[in-house]
Order: sequence, then C-alpha cells, then structure tokens
Amino acid sequence: MALRFSLVVLLTLFSSCCFSAILAHRDEDPTTKIMEEFSGYPTHESHSCISNSVSSISVETESLQQQIDELSTFSDTPAPSVTRILYSEKDVLARRYIKNLMGLSGLSVREDAVGNIFGRWEGYEPELTAVATGSHIDAIPYSGKYDGVVGVLGAIESLNVLRRSGFKPKRSLEVILFTSEEPTRFGIGCLGSRLLAGSEALAKALKNTVDGQNTSFFDAARSASYAKDHEDLSSVFLKKGSYSAFVELHIEQGPILEEEGISIGIVTAIAAPASIKVDFEGNGGHAGAVLMPKRNDAGLAAAELALAVEKHVKDSGSIDTVGTVGILELHPGAINSIPSKSHLEIDTRDIDEKRRNIVIEKIHQSAITIAKNREVRLSEFKIINQDPPALSEESIIKAMEVASQELNLTHKLMISRAYHDSLFMARISPMGMIFIPCYKGYSHKPEEYASIEDIANGVKVLALTLTKLSLV
Repeated sequence: MALRFSLVVLLTLFSSCCFSAILAHRDEDPTTKIMEEFSGYPTHESHSCISNSVSSISVETESLQQQIDELSTFSDTPAPSVTRILYSEKDVLARRYIKNLMGLSGLSVREDAVGNIFGRWEGYEPELTAVATGSHIDAIPYSGKYDGVVGVLGAIESLNVLRRSGFKPKRSLEVILFTSEEPTRFGIGCLGSRLLAGSEALAKALKNTVDGQNTSFFDAARSASYAKDHEDLSSVFLKKGSYSAFVELHIEQGPILEEEGISIGIVTAIAAPASIKVDFEGNGGHAGAVLMPKRNDAGLAAAELALAVEKHVKDSGSIDTVGTVGILELHPGAINSIPSKSHLEIDTRDIDEKRRNIVIEKIHQSAITIAKNREVRLSEFKIINQDPPALSEESIIKAMEVASQELNLTHKLMISRAYHDSLFMARISPMGMIFIPCYKGYSHKPEEYASIEDIANGVKVLALTLTKLSLV
C-alpha cells in the first residue's frame, strides 16, 4: 500500500473546493494562489498547480523499496553487503538501471564525460536556471544499500510525487547521479562533483591516475563508455550559478536522529575533510637478532603518530574536530621482521577550516619530531586534499523547515560530519541537505538500514522543498 500523505497546502485547497466555481469566474486558479502564498513568489501560470484531490499525493513506498532492493543486487559481494566500484561491470549495470528509471519517470537523460548522469523535468520557464537534487550509487566494499541510493531513487520518486499530484515546475527540476562519491578505486572522493565544480587540478591529475591494478583512470572510464574521445575534461565543468539551488537527501550515517526520535535532520553545514599520506623509513632487520637500543622501527613511528593524531584532535577544544588513521601498513609485514617502512593515511575533519588546518600542522610537527627521536626518515608527508567546509543556504534551510512543519514532521538543525557531493555543489549553487534516521547510525557496513517510512518522510520533505524552490 502506498504511503499517503497530505500537505497543509492541499488540505486548504481540498476544503475550499466548493468555492472553485466562483473563483474560476474571476479567472483565478485557487491552487496557483495557494502555491504562490507558500512559495512567497507569484507564479502567474495556471498550469503550475496540484490537483484538487488530496488522495492524489502519494509516495509509492512499495515500488521505492523494490527499487532499492533491486539496485542492491548489482554488487560484487553477496547480500546483504553491497560492493559497487566505479566503472566496474556492476556499476555500469546499476547506471543503466537508474537511467531507465529516469526515462520511465519522463525525465530527459544526459551524461557527461565522466559519467555524471542528469535527468531533467523541464519547467514551464526553461530559460531559468534549474533546481537540482541527487546523490551517488557507488558503494565501498562490503557496505550497505542505502548510502547515496536514497538520495538518487528518493529524488526520482520526489519528482514522481509532484508529477502525480499535477504540479508543474516553473524552474526545471533535475536529478543528478554523481560519479564516484566514494574514493574506493582511485583514492579521490566526490570525483564527479569536484569536476562539476570546475577542479582543473583534478582534471589534470586524472591524466596520470591509476588504480591498485595499475589501470589508468581514462582506460577505466572508456571501458564504461565514458571519456571516449580525449582526455580533456573541461566539458564536465559547470559555471557558478548553473543551478539556482541544490538539495541532497541522505541517511544521517550517525545515531542522533534515531536516538532522539526525530524524523528529519536539516543540515546547516558540512564538515570539510583533509586527507594526509605519511611514510616512515627505518633500517628493518631480524626481530630476534637486532637489540632494542639499536632499532630504527618504522612501525613504532607510525604507531606513535597515530596516537598523536588522536591527541591533537582532542586538544582542539571542539567536539566537531575529528581525526582517523584509516590505513596503517607495514613492510615487509612479517611477524619476525622489524618494519623497515610504514605508511599511514589520515583523515581529519572540522566545520572550522582554520581549526582543522591547525591540527594538520600539529600532526606534521609530530611526524618530524617522531622521525628524529626514533632515528627513522620521514620520507613523505603529503596533504592529498584540504577542502573548505560548506554552509547551507539560509533560504533553503528555511524551505526545508517549512516543508517539515507542513508535513507535521519533527526536525532539528544539525551539521554533517560526513562529507557529500553537496560539499562541492555548494561551489556552484546555494545548497541544502535533508537527513533521515538510519538504524543505530550504521553506514558503510551491511547492517546499514533505513525504514521505508523514514525514507518516505524524506521524499515528502524533498518534494515540497523542490516545489518551493522551483517557484522562486
């Protein structure tokens, strides 16, 4: 049974149906009037309306859940896990599935040179910049089926909700499937949205980028029928202002909404990540033959730096500062051999860019000191990316708040400590994000789960937010 929902806008309209004939004689469409009042802007378009039947407004929850389940079958690991790596066979099949759904929803579909996919519902004033929504469908190894997917399938369904209701957008509405939000294959997070935001440095770096099997980025892209002609990716870049607004629906990936029993999270800021690669080199040697005073242990240098990362983020004075040593590798990796080399990859994040950068510098100084004290060589300390945080646009925050209130859904303002494609879309247009609860905050693991009721709530808020933004 599809989950039915009503809006105050529609309830008002429904209760005033008996006056429609009178209003019609005045050449005034009651729905248009109400939508103007809601949006705060006149539409002057009698066809931009929602039908007079409250029951016509519906989220098709059964089909939406079925789509989520079907998409999860395009995976290189068995259920309940999902593994979907950029430009792999399963990724290509999943992309084809999404494009088919876009087509069935009446959207015009196009793709760019790296595989960002766009499905557009043309507005009745197509010369205006469009309103966009969307997310990603790639999945790290052995993850779940909701991360990103809710923001793509939910976006398509939100447009279906509006189309079924009879609404017609003033500004065009566009669903975007972003290429490679996860850094799994080439070590670059939000690859597609970074390029959309005009990263010339990334476009240049991709010419020499290879994966773990030494396959180049462009060879991988061409295997999926992208980047066919040349290695110039400037065609992917979008100018600032290409969209009037961007809104992303996503599972929270944290436990706050579920623990507090709140239906909707309205994101006010996205914490910015910085990634660091560190290499130490020592002398190595036999684990039994080299005495402790004579050792230059690269492994212990790495361990000490990992603890220093924890200390520096805790000493920042803010709960919003976080740091993680996600990769720690030792060479040669034998139990009876002293590590001669160690490699760390460190993730640091904060909503305050200056505070995060201070932590990075403290980590660097610790690495230098540790190398000196342990008589090992700091052969590399490289900052891979150092992105600034992004703030949500006040007008979009307000639209999401009003939408939640209209739907009688509890909501709270919150920051996103995970980064998303929205971080880079904020460089192109005003941005906002909608969070929904997920089970115990689990994400990036097979246990990741969001109820269809919570997903439907997010779709409703997204649909009504898009309605408001489209009429501006």
